[in-house]
Amino acid sequence: MTDAPKTHEDAPADPAPSVPSPLQPEGGFPVVGIIGGGQLARMCQPPAVALSLTLSVLAEGETASAALVVPHSPVGQHTDLEAVREWARHCDVVTFDHEFVPQEILTALEAEGVPLHPSAGALVFAQDKLRMREQLTAMGIPCPRWARARTAEEVDAFAAQVGWPVVAKTPRGGYDGKGVRVCGSAADLDDWLSEVGRPGALENGLLLEEAVSFTRELAALVARSPSGQAVAWPVVETVQTDSICTEVLAPAPDLDDDLAAEMSLGALRIAGELGVTGVMAVEMFELRDPRTGETSYLVNELAMRPHNSGHWTIDGSVTSQFEQHLRAVLDLPLGDPTARDPWTVMGNVLGGDYPELYPTYRHLMARDPGLKIHLYGKGVRPGRKIGHVTVGGEDLEDLRGRARHAADYLRGVVTE
Repeated sequence: MTDAPKTHEDAPADPAPSVPSPLQPEGGFPVVGIIGGGQLARMCQPPAVALSLTLSVLAEGETASAALVVPHSPVGQHTDLEAVREWARHCDVVTFDHEFVPQEILTALEAEGVPLHPSAGALVFAQDKLRMREQLTAMGIPCPRWARARTAEEVDAFAAQVGWPVVAKTPRGGYDGKGVRVCGSAADLDDWLSEVGRPGALENGLLLEEAVSFTRELAALVARSPSGQAVAWPVVETVQTDSICTEVLAPAPDLDDDLAAEMSLGALRIAGELGVTGVMAVEMFELRDPRTGETSYLVNELAMRPHNSGHWTIDGSVTSQFEQHLRAVLDLPLGDPTARDPWTVMGNVLGGDYPELYPTYRHLMARDPGLKIHLYGKGVRPGRKIGHVTVGGEDLEDLRGRARHAADYLRGVVTE
């Protein structure tokens, strides 16, 4: 019996288009690949030049933030295994602009011998908040009280323990306040509960957490290399507006020295025990006992990449988080994280109603020569992060005023 003739439908799919190799300098310096073309990949380019490295970015589009400044930025989707595989064969190590690369793609790359930093086994704890809570709890890291919920009855049972309101989160895919709800009853989660068990962010249930009464939000930023060397920057305060970080104060004002050391050591321990390589941010709540005045902390979130809370380090520390991340993923000796000034303030620039930023940019440079302005090459949309500003010096309140004015001027909130 002979095989039936093959039809057009039987033909193999077209292979992923061949990606040309990036141009490299002589001397054997490596290529660092970054999946994702956002502003984090973009801000890796200046330190890559300083370190004599070549970057290759798998960008979402030709006008992605990083693609505008990184010469080798082929277009491909992080969910397309063949596109990722074809691109990665030109890279000596691969790291990430975001944490949304599917685990099946990560494990496929590792099976083919592609060095990933952080590894698939570490990154899962930043991708899946339920996995994160389970692991941190097992390690004895202080966290809010939490539970997994698949039904309205389980939501009510958890609320009976901790009280309403309850904070509900989608375990995967949330950021900048997306995928988070503060709920006064299980009915507030009817639509999410209906998605439990289906493929997607809620497949394995919701993450429920107690609504923590905290005094402020802090972040501990650390970096760890594959050989185990690790460093920490000063703990910072992050100021949130409508669930978006709008200001970072480095170091966190009036933070107890012992608590700051405890938080940094906790972040370093998390990085070590989870096997994280590269930069990791640990977002935390500071709590104050109303009776004794003693302070403590709870871990809120993990991010295994350069992070918004560390943008101040570009201008405010001896080694920025972006240079440190490149050093770490290549297992180079890590740099000095010491702050350059007594205080550094970073203000996020959000999009407003004025798409033409260059005249505003020029005005601010003339008005405040000590101001550092970092724009990401993104189109302006109201509320979108399009850049940040940084100032450093000795007078914290003066620095905050300058950073806020600059961010508001770029947004169009103030006009002089």
